[in-house]
Amino acid sequence: MSQLHALVIYVPDTHYEALLSAIGDAGAGRIGNYSHCSFVVPGTGRFTPLPGAEPFIGAVGAGEQVPEIRVECVVEEEMLDAVVLALRAAHPYEEPAFMTWPVDDWRR
Repeated sequence: MSQLHALVIYVPDTHYEALLSAIGDAGAGRIGNYSHCSFVVPGTGRFTPLPGAEPFIGAVGAGEQVPEIRVECVVEEEMLDAVVLALRAAHPYEEPAFMTWPVDDWRR
């Protein structure tokens, strides 16, 4: 098995199902004989669009709070680029909030 990476994404609650399908179809969330594995939890996203932004929600210069979903899953390293491309295509925000990091191999 290749190096696994954790992927965490914050997405408006209105768009998380489409995002889950897109990243799962691109290879995220594959664990053994399962695909599209993820963990989701609701929360509140906060941001202020700066001059030059074209926000999906809110207005430039005004603070915003949005019901969002935190999506967590794993991605094999060789699929990470394709998953991030799918994430960006499915996410409604101009600048999606997400992060990745390598996951330690517990079998060592």
